[in-house]
Amino acid sequence: MTDLVTFGETMLRLSPPDNERIESTDEFEVRAAGAESNVAVAASRLGAEATWTSKLPDSPLGRRVVGELNQYGIGTDVILGEGRQGTYYLEHAGKPRGTNVVYDRADAAVTTARAEEFDHDLIGEADCFFTTGITPALSPTLRETTGKLLQAAKRAGTATAFDFNYRGKLWSEAEAEETLTALFGGIDLLVIATRDAREVLGYEGDPRQIAHKLGSAYEFDTVVVTRGARGALAWHDSVVHDHDAYETDTVDPIGTGDAFTGAFLARRLAGDDVPTALEYGAATAALKRTIPGDIALVTREEVEAVIADESGEISR
Repeated sequence: MTDLVTFGETMLRLSPPDNERIESTDEFEVRAAGAESNVAVAASRLGAEATWTSKLPDSPLGRRVVGELNQYGIGTDVILGEGRQGTYYLEHAGKPRGTNVVYDRADAAVTTARAEEFDHDLIGEADCFFTTGITPALSPTLRETTGKLLQAAKRAGTATAFDFNYRGKLWSEAEAEETLTALFGGIDLLVIATRDAREVLGYEGDPRQIAHKLGSAYEFDTVVVTRGARGALAWHDSVVHDHDAYETDTVDPIGTGDAFTGAFLARRLAGDDVPTALEYGAATAALKRTIPGDIALVTREEVEAVIADESGEISR
C-alpha cells in the first residue's frame, strides 16, 4: 500500500547551458520534468511512499523518463503506448530577457490516456491521490480522465489533493475556470496560487480571505494558498495558519511549487499538523531553488536544517 499516488504528464526538459539561446546552442541538458512526478519525488524525500502513474510512448524517450524517475526512489506505474514524448525547452536568463519556456508536447502519448487504462486498485489503496490543473488542460480526453480518476479515489475512500496550477500557454482563463471548478466537488485539499485565485477564479481580497472564501464555497477540508516570495498559508478547520518563505539563493526556480506541495503532503500523510507541514513545505521549496532541474533532490535532514536555521555553512 502506497501513501501517495500522483497522475500526470512528465516531459523531458532540454536546457541550453550558461544562459545560451535555444536558437544558437550546440547542446542541451536533459532532465525529466513534470508537476506530478516532481511532487512524488519531493514527497518521497520527506518520508512518503510515492508512486507516479501516467502514459508514455513505448520508445527510448519514454523509457528515459521512467529510468530517471525510478532512480529517485519513487514507484512508477506507466502505460506504454502510441504517441510522442512531450518535451519542453527552458532558456534561462536574467532581466530584462527573463526565463522562457517553449513547449513541444502536442500529441504526446499521455493526451490519449483513458481512466479505464489505469490501475484503480493502486489509487484506491493509497492514502492520497494527487493531480494538477495542468493535466486536464492537455486534451479533452484528459479532462474526462482526470475527473473519473478523482471520482474513483473518492469512491474508494482515498483522500484527494489538487494543485490548480494554471498555465496560460495551455488554455484560457475561462476554460480553466469552467473545467477545474467542475472538479472541485471531488477534491479534499486544494493548492492554489494567489494570482490564480484572483485572475482565473475572480476572488478578491488578501490570501487569508481567499482561503476562507474557497474553503467555504466548495467545502474543502484544506485550502493552501501560495504567495510566492511571501510564503504560503493554509485554511483548515476554519483556521488559517501562515508561514513565510525561507531566504534562498536562486539557481533554478522551476519546480519550487511542486517541492512545497510534495513536502506538505508527505508531512500531512505522516500525521503532522498543518503548521508543521507548512514549515516543511517552505523549507523544501527554499532548497529546491538552489538545485538545477525541476526536481527537489533534497534530504529530510537538509530540510530540517533549514527549519532549524543551520543551513548555509560549508559542509566539510
